[in-house]
Amino acid sequence: MKNNPIIIDLKNISVSFDNQKILNNINLYIRDGEFITFLGPSGCGKTTTLRIIAGFLQQDSGDVIFEGKNINGVPAYKRQVNTIFQRYALFPHLNVYENIAFGLRIKKMKEQEIKDTVTEMLKLVNLSGFERRNINSLSGGQQQRVAIARALAVKPRVLLLDEPLGALDLKLRKDMQVELKNIQQRLGITFIYVTHDQEEALSMSDTVVVMDGGVIQQIGTPQDVYNEPKNAFVADFIGESNILDGKMLEDFKCSFSGAQFQCLDKGFGIGESVDVVVRPEDVDIVPVEKGILTGEVTSVTFKGVHFEIIVDIGGFKWMIQTTDYEPVGKKIGLDIEPDAIHIMKKSKYSGLYGDYSSFSDELEHLSDIVEEE
Repeated sequence: MKNNPIIIDLKNISVSFDNQKILNNINLYIRDGEFITFLGPSGCGKTTTLRIIAGFLQQDSGDVIFEGKNINGVPAYKRQVNTIFQRYALFPHLNVYENIAFGLRIKKMKEQEIKDTVTEMLKLVNLSGFERRNINSLSGGQQQRVAIARALAVKPRVLLLDEPLGALDLKLRKDMQVELKNIQQRLGITFIYVTHDQEEALSMSDTVVVMDGGVIQQIGTPQDVYNEPKNAFVADFIGESNILDGKMLEDFKCSFSGAQFQCLDKGFGIGESVDVVVRPEDVDIVPVEKGILTGEVTSVTFKGVHFEIIVDIGGFKWMIQTTDYEPVGKKIGLDIEPDAIHIMKKSKYSGLYGDYSSFSDELEHLSDIVEEE
């Protein structure tokens, strides 16, 4: 993937609506054959970026380069990209075959070529034998597959997917995540995917672009953005994180929560204030007398494979994920290995995230209801 040629290069892209900056000087390149995901909360600019690549929206400034050529001003229908939306925009008056054939007929392809392509696409999305079915008789997942087949039938160089699984139930979403990744790998074409679901982004992508406030916060592999977040926003948005105020005492040594720890980070100033990230699954519960930190369990939630335990340590609520049950009210010790501690520079997001005093599943999922701008 790293040696593949760059297919799309976004240079200094900015967009404003009603004097509000939606994209602020975005720079990003995408390689041929890459599965890249724009991830962020509603209103962060990810769909706007997708629409600029598609040609549905013109940027105020900056350049869109496609295979080395500037395509500013080139209309959507002349770009070698195709888009799948959350609402699949299938034609209800056409059957499955005619929906998939639609773009091929516009291209005035021969009937036999159309038939061969539709047959090939139906096989690709596991819908062989569905040619004559009415669109309204299909399930959400089947409609999704028809939309994918129709988009791929015209052989785009790039497929843009705007929250395409948002309307599906959880199990179907997970099945379609696997399906989409398999299709992308089989065809070897570039997929640019938009989602606010971090699990979806981590499980499907070669590269994740985390966005907030019209700015790219971090670009990296799923492992990079999870294990080495650049700031408190990324750490909080990708998975659960305990984010604490800390100080670097020297290279490989820090302090937080009233204790000193060995860590793997260096290059910070002596005494520099920093943000410290400790993932909930990386905290070990030990007897109080053996803990570097001690606290009291304030809530326990059973999650199937583990318990999610909230622990009050000096007024700061930590989340710990563990297979060991600890009752509410119990005093416990915590042990944290050096490789479980990640140090970040202070940012405008410092102090906004990482304390689980108001944590609940309901609050966490409220953002899922809000649709992307």
